[in-house]
Amino acid sequence: MKYFNNVGKIAYEGAKSKNPFAFKYYNPEELVAGKTMEEQLRFSVAYWHTFTGDGSDPFGSGTMLRPWDKLTGMDQAKARLEAAFELFEKLNVPFFAFHDRDIAPEGDTLQETNENLDTIIALMKEYMKTSKTKVLWNTVNMFSHPRFVHGAATTCNADVFAYCAAQVKKGLETGKELGTENYVFWGGREGYETLLNTDLTLELDNLARFMHMAVDYAKEIGYTGQFLIEPKPKEPTKHQYDFDAQTVMAFLSKYDLKDHFKMNIEANHATLAAHNFQHELRMSRVNGVLGSVDANQGDTMLGWDTDEFPTDLYETTLAMYEILKNGGLGKGGLNFDAKPRRGSFEPEDLFLAHIAGMDSFAKGLKVASKLIEDQVFEKIIDDRYGSFKEGIGLEIISGKANFRTLEAYALQNKPINNKSGRQENIKAILNQYLLEF
Repeated sequence: MKYFNNVGKIAYEGAKSKNPFAFKYYNPEELVAGKTMEEQLRFSVAYWHTFTGDGSDPFGSGTMLRPWDKLTGMDQAKARLEAAFELFEKLNVPFFAFHDRDIAPEGDTLQETNENLDTIIALMKEYMKTSKTKVLWNTVNMFSHPRFVHGAATTCNADVFAYCAAQVKKGLETGKELGTENYVFWGGREGYETLLNTDLTLELDNLARFMHMAVDYAKEIGYTGQFLIEPKPKEPTKHQYDFDAQTVMAFLSKYDLKDHFKMNIEANHATLAAHNFQHELRMSRVNGVLGSVDANQGDTMLGWDTDEFPTDLYETTLAMYEILKNGGLGKGGLNFDAKPRRGSFEPEDLFLAHIAGMDSFAKGLKVASKLIEDQVFEKIIDDRYGSFKEGIGLEIISGKANFRTLEAYALQNKPINNKSGRQENIKAILNQYLLEF
């Protein structure tokens, strides 16, 4: 059956189009910075928000109208999968992403749960035979069920730790079977609420043991997808072990895991960590661990993960600037970990939301490419740090200077003349590019 009868295939019609069901800026075949837009952006649909999200929030029940919600259990799971590939085809997206519990319901036992997964994965493989859409990444849900009340790999309960290992083992086998390009670790419950009952060292050591086990098993079965960790602050636990990119990098370095993992950076998580999106992308990029992106935006006036579709052109431009400077995302992509607003509850809103996000990143791509072509920020930064190109500055960066030579230089009491950073002017230049290209 068809689930979106009121929506046809979404085509590119250009910026002057008034058709809400058309792309204004995303032209998948258009060349930007040497690749097509489709190759540069690598868009992915998030299965959880798009097909299982019901619009509920901490203060209200679900509002979403979804044709498949009249069904339950495995019948519902099969209908969701059918609807998913209809949406993928009409949006013409190259990828999607999912948690294990998004695609198949949990059974009474782990054996029954795995049987449910096997049934849906077999169907998914059949759909993929005639679809261009592949799996960007898969992961497992180790946060929703009450068994994870004290955490997953950082739990105080060894039985839960063992269950998590079995679940990730199945996830890696799923990734290999479907040919996923990445496998994501999202530590939704990996944190603590009070140190009064927490063995911090044991929990972190166990998390590292778990990650090494995953690396070892992936090698054992020949799974070659990139491992990604998604930094996540606050919500639901007060002190998350994967708070931001720098925290995760410190963990990977301490436990000899840095050669096996890259970052899956989410814009809304950056907001919750009191960073901006570009900061998390830049920190990952300059450390060589920028792997993939969860494309959304948060609301700075709200203190939780609102997962809005990205429409802020300032943010999408600076994000694409970092991604282009990174040489692209490799096996990663731009996964819309985003959901329509609770008031946007009709099935057609799923298309309108994705169109808005895809157009926003397409526009950001074009502006970022032109900024890099014109070396706008590079020239500004090069001029700002010009004092390190000669004299005492050159001695500092070449390693010739020491405290004695620097003191001798300072004792000459030469006038110190700082230059203006001209932040306002730089942002005005960025606005010019946003409006012109």
